Amino acid sequence: MIHVVFNEPDVKVLKEAIALDETLLGEVIQIKDDYAVGPLDNIYVGEGIENRKQWWREVLAGSDFAGKVDTGEVDDYKTVAELVGSMRRKEDEIIWIWAAQNKHDVSGYYWLLNYMKEFQGRVFILYLNNLPFINEKGNIFYPNWLSEIPAREFLKAKKLAREITLSEFEVDPDEWTKLCEENKGVRILEGGKKLTQEDYDFYDLELQKFITPDWQKAAKIINHSLTKSKHTTGDAYLLWRLKVMIAQDMFDVQGKVGNMKEFEVKTKV
Repeated sequence: MIHVVFNEPDVKVLKEAIALDETLLGEVIQIKDDYAVGPLDNIYVGEGIENRKQWWREVLAGSDFAGKVDTGEVDDYKTVAELVGSMRRKEDEIIWIWAAQNKHDVSGYYWLLNYMKEFQGRVFILYLNNLPFINEKGNIFYPNWLSEIPAREFLKAKKLAREITLSEFEVDPDEWTKLCEENKGVRILEGGKKLTQEDYDFYDLELQKFITPDWQKAAKIINHSLTKSKHTTGDAYLLWRLKVMIAQDMFDVQGKVGNMKEFEVKTKV
């Protein structure tokens, strides 16, 4: 059994769950890119792959994450090639794809599905959408991320595993292809597996709400957005958007505009 997840914290909690239940025993693989943001045009061929890498280089420039694009640390194409190789060599191998109801996981699922069709019948989905779980305090909650679920609750979640149907292998890639061809910058989850798209500046207005007449570290502004906004994304993306707005002379700034802890921002007088 091979488990596929889309977030680093999910790897840890799933391994904890495996330690509690040997029927889950298997390798845990993470798809690392965030396909809920950035260009998707020709994403499965060389030109599109390089365009996306270049976009990430621009987004991460000057931040703590600068250079990660070229370290090989994030290489989903290599990861999926190894996954496909394992499935071809071991005809009894199966894949469990774990996804919670968030745009990051769902976008990752759509991206991955392109490589899974030849293994139809051996690929299962555990989509934890609108399903209640019990947290550490004993209260019922609806998780947005797998990592929010206590390890013991995964033993209940495993019952949700179902085979990805032939129909899904036909319909879902078509939906993803439409999104790739539309090639906007931001994916939003409407519900179920329904993704819609917005332009790259989608999060800008929310960020602006937390910029005041007083100087604030960029890190504080971004943290407010992450914790208080209805729609959120990664801090690296928000930092990039803040830098774009600064470059457009929308705000006053002091300090080196790079790492989010190194500069401060306020509204113009």
